[in-house]
Amino acid sequence: MDAILRSLIDGLLLGFVYGIAAMGLTLIWGVMNVINLSHGSLISLGMFSLYFLFTGLGIHPYLAVVITAILGLLLGIVIYAIAVHRIINAPHLSTLLATYSVNMIILGIGTAILSTSPYNVPFDLGSIKVATSVVPTTRLIAAIVAMLVAGGLYLFLQYSRLGRYIRAVTDNREAAEIVGIPSAQILAFSFGLGTMLAAISGGLIATFFPFTILAGGAYELKSFVIGVLGGLGNPVGSLFGGLILGAIEGLVPLAMPTTWTPVLEFVLFVLILLVRPTGLFGGSE
Repeated sequence: MDAILRSLIDGLLLGFVYGIAAMGLTLIWGVMNVINLSHGSLISLGMFSLYFLFTGLGIHPYLAVVITAILGLLLGIVIYAIAVHRIINAPHLSTLLATYSVNMIILGIGTAILSTSPYNVPFDLGSIKVATSVVPTTRLIAAIVAMLVAGGLYLFLQYSRLGRYIRAVTDNREAAEIVGIPSAQILAFSFGLGTMLAAISGGLIATFFPFTILAGGAYELKSFVIGVLGGLGNPVGSLFGGLILGAIEGLVPLAMPTTWTPVLEFVLFVLILLVRPTGLFGGSE
């Protein structure tokens, strides 16, 4: 039982960070019906942003996460303006190809400059006892930060004027424009917000896992699984989907080799698509 509890706690703490990554992907889908295939490379950029801010400038990693978030927001707006804005109303294949092209550009430049060698943020805060489990403090803090980000996003979308604009554009873009909401700017900001969440998750992951420029691809796949679990278009549901996926990753190695973990995750992915395509928590139409 101690081993089960320990593995479950480890998985759930990691699940919070997974949930933040998936929230970025599902937010963009929910607002503008765009599947962002550059999501994984943006997570990788978040990892390297924190790495260079910490090792190059000596900025504390958790302050570096804040700076990484701001840089991610700005980068997302730039990507939207250059690659997505002109094809926002085009068929889905066009947006898929555009975001995939952005992904390949980032990976190509990143591989040329950084190679594919693993990097590591030399930062350790020791361990802390949670119930009967001892977990790395960095992972616990990452989970707390993820919860704060998720809560902040919910409050922002529900109660701020800009958040209400985003929800209005999501519900009916044409009607929002009629009442004076600048939909083009709102879409750009929403894409930046999704990119910011991807960068935050990458920065948090970098505090406890080694990474390469290609590492974000695995987390992008997890984000798709989580998005389907929580409901594409439902950012809050993504957080719960992340906890489910984290629990699976924590408990599966107790019963079988870890190589089976992605197999079970994608079996669950297919089952949810077949049984409840809107996700366990219901995505918006």
